[in-house]
Amino acid sequence: MQIQIMTDSGADLTKALVERYNIKIVPLNVHFGDEQFQSGVDIDIPTFYEKMKGSEELPTTSAPAPYAFYEAYKEVDPEVPILMLSLSQELSTTHDNAVAGKNMLLEEEPSRNIVVLNTKTATSGMTLLVDEAGRCVEEDMEFGALVQHMEERIEQTATLIFLRTVENLIKGGRLDRFKGTIAKTLNIKILMKKSDIGTIEVAEKVRGNKKAIRRFLEQIGEYTKNFEDKVIAVSYSTTEEKAKSFIGEIKDRYAFKDSILTEMGPLIATHAGEGGYVISFFRD
Repeated sequence: MQIQIMTDSGADLTKALVERYNIKIVPLNVHFGDEQFQSGVDIDIPTFYEKMKGSEELPTTSAPAPYAFYEAYKEVDPEVPILMLSLSQELSTTHDNAVAGKNMLLEEEPSRNIVVLNTKTATSGMTLLVDEAGRCVEEDMEFGALVQHMEERIEQTATLIFLRTVENLIKGGRLDRFKGTIAKTLNIKILMKKSDIGTIEVAEKVRGNKKAIRRFLEQIGEYTKNFEDKVIAVSYSTTEEKAKSFIGEIKDRYAFKDSILTEMGPLIATHAGEGGYVISFFRD
């Protein structure tokens, strides 16, 4: 490829997608107390979930240092332009560090062509955008046109989140314990969404699992009516079997041209807990 696509591990990518588009990934750091790991490098997803279940406190994540991005950029042929699709600037300092790493390299090699875009999303939203960029590169889109196209696609990305449990939100201090206890007692499920600026906000609270899933699926049709030329990306923190059944429900209801199913990584899974889903697609 004549353009190098890069991202960070805020994106949850399948192995097939990484290999198809030759994606370079700069890993976020995962912390369990005094232990530190690099997501996708020295801790895989099954190990992450196992450690999270056995820990009284939730793990935390931290952004890669600017030097990590500097090193990743430097590994790319200087003649090859780089498009870096970063985790939402509202959720992490990852984007700022990606820009700082770029500036470090440009001081040494000012002729480099590196563009860092704030995706304003995470997990499956980033997966969707990486896939879109890869398809454009396969079609030989020129770099300037690719950057403009992806800027437009970022604004069109819808990301919806379903949480089956509020336990991790309570543990992480993102939901008041009293409110969380009421939610658990009343079997209230939380539907969330990505805001226009890239934050995560509560969209609805629905009582009962079946009703919540039904409403979760209904929301897709409120964002788009034209499915035939669109891809839907789904990340999950449940069993693969259940996730495949869930994406089957989506396909039965909406005629997306293609789908990407991937397991949720540490960034979102820490707060989503077990049984969560994140779905992303382009709005009309």
